[in-house]
Amino acid sequence: MIESALIDGDTRAETDEAELDVGFIPLSDPDITGAELAAVDGVLRSPRLSGGAVVGAFETAFAAYLGRRYAVAVPSGTFALMLVLKAYGIGPGDEVIASPYSFRETAHAISLVGARPVFADVDYWSGTLVPEKAEARITPATKAILAANTNGHPAAWDGLRAVAERHGLKLLEDSTEAIGSRYKGALVGTFGDASVFDFSQPFPITCGEGGIIVTDDVDVAVAARRHRAHRLDERSSVVVSGTPPFQATMSEISAALALTQLQRLDEILERRRSTEHLYYKHIKSFEGIKDPYMAPDVTEVNWFLYLVHLGNRFSRSSRDSIVEDLKVEQVEAAGYCHPLHLQRHYFDLGYRRGDYLVSEKLADRAVALPFHAHLSEDQIQFIVETMKDASINVGAGAAIY
Repeated sequence: MIESALIDGDTRAETDEAELDVGFIPLSDPDITGAELAAVDGVLRSPRLSGGAVVGAFETAFAAYLGRRYAVAVPSGTFALMLVLKAYGIGPGDEVIASPYSFRETAHAISLVGARPVFADVDYWSGTLVPEKAEARITPATKAILAANTNGHPAAWDGLRAVAERHGLKLLEDSTEAIGSRYKGALVGTFGDASVFDFSQPFPITCGEGGIIVTDDVDVAVAARRHRAHRLDERSSVVVSGTPPFQATMSEISAALALTQLQRLDEILERRRSTEHLYYKHIKSFEGIKDPYMAPDVTEVNWFLYLVHLGNRFSRSSRDSIVEDLKVEQVEAAGYCHPLHLQRHYFDLGYRRGDYLVSEKLADRAVALPFHAHLSEDQIQFIVETMKDASINVGAGAAIY
């Protein structure tokens, strides 16, 4: 009996120790099921890996999901914005107002078409472009405002639309981080004259690399398609051949993945919300951090990453130390962003630290933690406890408010 009890006790101890071994925890992990594998297998067994029917089916389904008239699939969100800017004739000598604060850098497309990005600062709570600050940056050269639904939180679309209409500007929507979020009941992707999405990792819909343009303007859709690529049956067209294309089509394999995940989107977002709830359960006792925020006009937020905003006493270097401590414990984390105006390309355009204080303050203290549907509660608890210990090592943070 004593020997049996010892064996049982040893077994329980080994089990407890095993449960603490959470292994490497990646920042993202795509939600792939047998449905995606079957869709890709079907394409691989077909006679077309590009230029087939699956891309068209994905475009039709995505436009229907948002209730928009047209969708144009491309290789990335940056390419999507490039083609939109091209479609509106925006290029050298023109200016586009944008936010410097984002994890993904779709705004690089402004420079890639030869236009000048003019940054405006963001709201401290939502991280999205402030309409009044954007309006203050308008000049005679301004042609458009590019606003993003940052980390899943919808921008102040009513205010931004009012500014755009007051000055005769195009309003462009970057929804790369926010699929499924809603502003006043309407889905993101429905507020811009044209809107763009990205489907690379770590977005909820992940097809390797891919993006899409959505719009209700037939001229924009036609121009985007002409700049994207020419179909074989269009090669003899005098009109079409006057527009040199980028050869920027989405592959059938990527489209098959994206289409299948779009059909599973409600399931994918619900699984991510379960992960969010587990995080909040364990992190609500973490004092001195900024709680998740939803603006009054926002109906629903589907977070892109789980962000922890550290207190005012933390610096960027201490934030980086926390990220490094997490890495040592096999937890992949990252600073949410390196503001665009502080990157070398934009530095060469004359931007300097101190130009956009809110963006810099948020970016210096934001830690993106692993966020996907495959996280267990034990792993989330381990991540939060590790981050708490790391924050103590670099200095306790005061409340951020």
